[in-house]
Amino acid sequence: MSDAEFLYLTTTGRRSGQPRQIEIWFTARDGRYYLVAEHGEQAGWVRNLRSNPHVRVRVDGREFAARARVVDAATETVLRDDVRQHSERKYGWGDGLVVELSPGGDER
Repeated sequence: MSDAEFLYLTTTGRRSGQPRQIEIWFTARDGRYYLVAEHGEQAGWVRNLRSNPHVRVRVDGREFAARARVVDAATETVLRDDVRQHSERKYGWGDGLVVELSPGGDER
């Protein structure tokens, strides 16, 4: 789906309400994008999307709205493991909390 190295994720700051953009590694699968949070729930961007899952994504010269969610590691083990393996192949690393971005998420 994408050969780009980075994806740019814009969340809304949970306290400030201001846009917060990060550059992050990603993989793509079945029309969705996946990120791996090395610091898990402690990552500021994860806490932001937990507060407001409506995000903006820029990748491959496109920008679009998306809905973010944390993949449930207990019930979605196949998805979690697949994303981690793809990340390991693409970047040599894939350990952490998996986050799914679904394009077209309606914005607030």
